[in-house]
Amino acid sequence: MAFPTSSKYVIIGAGIHGLSTAYHLALELKARGKGSGKDIVVVDKSGIAAGASGIACGVVRNNYYQPAMRELMAQCVEVWESDPEAYHYHPVGYMQISCESMHEDVAQIYKEQQGIGYESSFIEGTDECLAYMKTILSDWRAPGITSVLHEKKGGYANNTSSIYGLASKAESEEVRIITGCEVTGFERSGGAVSKVKTDKGDIETDQVIVGVGPWVRHIWDMLDLPKEVSIKGADGTMHDGIGMWKYWCLEEGVLGVDPDFQKTNDGGMPPVIHVDTDVPLHSDVDGSVITEEMWGIYYKPDFHFNGVQGGAMPYKVETPVDEVAVDPYGPDSPDFIVGDDFAHMWCSALAACQERFSGQIGKWKTEPSGGLGCFTPDSFPVIDTFCDNVHIIADSNHGYKMIGIGKLVAGEVVGDKSALLEPFRFSRYAEGKLHPVSHSPFPWS
Repeated sequence: MAFPTSSKYVIIGAGIHGLSTAYHLALELKARGKGSGKDIVVVDKSGIAAGASGIACGVVRNNYYQPAMRELMAQCVEVWESDPEAYHYHPVGYMQISCESMHEDVAQIYKEQQGIGYESSFIEGTDECLAYMKTILSDWRAPGITSVLHEKKGGYANNTSSIYGLASKAESEEVRIITGCEVTGFERSGGAVSKVKTDKGDIETDQVIVGVGPWVRHIWDMLDLPKEVSIKGADGTMHDGIGMWKYWCLEEGVLGVDPDFQKTNDGGMPPVIHVDTDVPLHSDVDGSVITEEMWGIYYKPDFHFNGVQGGAMPYKVETPVDEVAVDPYGPDSPDFIVGDDFAHMWCSALAACQERFSGQIGKWKTEPSGGLGCFTPDSFPVIDTFCDNVHIIADSNHGYKMIGIGKLVAGEVVGDKSALLEPFRFSRYAEGKLHPVSHSPFPWS
């Protein structure tokens, strides 16, 4: 098939956001009699699921302290639930298991989940939490826990499989996906982009949608968008010269046990488990203190990874942003083979939470995992229109779980403004409309 020299809609990125937008836009166009998937081209410099979406942990949760994030995630869970087979989605639920410093925050999350009809249970008190967890996992022993938020919805999806499922849905609507096609620049007519320039040729277009995950800074720079922002603080003071992008490195891995090793007391598959505690973490190898600071991990049994898979808190990449590799997953990017220190910490944390993991560190699987996450100034997504006709999804590493963003952006492309996306506009920085911050040790919470 010949390379297209024009397409009404050009979507950059064949990951979760690009393909979700493509599929839902094709449905919108057909329903409104305004076109079809034939009017949509998706381009990706590598391939389907070749970037962050293809190595994502796959956790799907509503657990956010920020009301706007929580409401957006409820919509995303509905999209996951709409076709669990195609999306390879496992609705096992999700548990936020926390120490006292997070108790008030998590209680607020639970209260607001009830307000939007999102099913969950909330358990409070040290003894009560231990008893509740033991009804699910008899060997539970995580220290310092005073609250458990058990979301009955959510769970996880198999990363690469779900993206290929999205691609199949888009192609069934006649969307064209072109891989091995790198965007090299843009041509403008007035303020709007009129051509997307690629290493395969130029594509004339009316609308551009950008959903490229950690590569967003590269596209942002091509469009000559601001490298710094001014942010209005709660006291009305303007803080100027804040860098638009920052990077955190995510470390994840797999304990190579049979996934059935983590079955619940009744023989079923457990919810995704996330633990945050301030009790010092001791080595499961020699009993030494690994950290006296607050620590957190998440994990789940996963047949796609063939083991128990999960991760822990990321670390900030201190390299100045302009020196970070443009290609976060390319040959010049940092080495994401997670090291012995992380394996020691994560396996010891697993053992601290459940007795069955004690002595299992020898089954740690050394392999590439995690990657660079590209974060906005406040670590929450920016979803907005720039240059008159360029819709940018800058997910700030909240990406994979938020499959529903593509559906909302598709609606906006055809003219329907989304109330769920309004809190994520770029203008929030200058207006001081920032999202509240919780006591979680994770930067995206």
